[in-house]
Amino acid sequence: MTKLYNKNSEIDKRRHLRQNITKAEKMIWDKIRDRQLENCKFRRQYSVDKFVIDFYSSELKLAIEIHGESHFQEHAAEYNQAIQEFIESAGIKFIRFTNNHVYANLPAVLESIAQNIRNLRG
Repeated sequence: MTKLYNKNSEIDKRRHLRQNITKAEKMIWDKIRDRQLENCKFRRQYSVDKFVIDFYSSELKLAIEIHGESHFQEHAAEYNQAIQEFIESAGIKFIRFTNNHVYANLPAVLESIAQNIRNLRG
């Protein structure tokens, strides 16, 4: 069976992204790390195949993406949709927010994440 999660081939990419976290990602990470939100464990910069997810809960199979400027360039929408479809095909729930949404309304973003956690725990 092929390894799908945190492939060794993606170590450098994950490390680079962790070391260069964006402001919006840091704002979210500061609120969800160490089981602060709904007692749910998240990892940051977790890979599924060759794609790196900003935050991931293996307990719930929940992926959270925070999209900045690079996600709105030409052809990015199609690429982002392809990534989402691939990740969802692995049975992972995928939610996304923009940097601007995080900056403008962090409490609402956190409540949305918390609601997704509660829904997945059912």
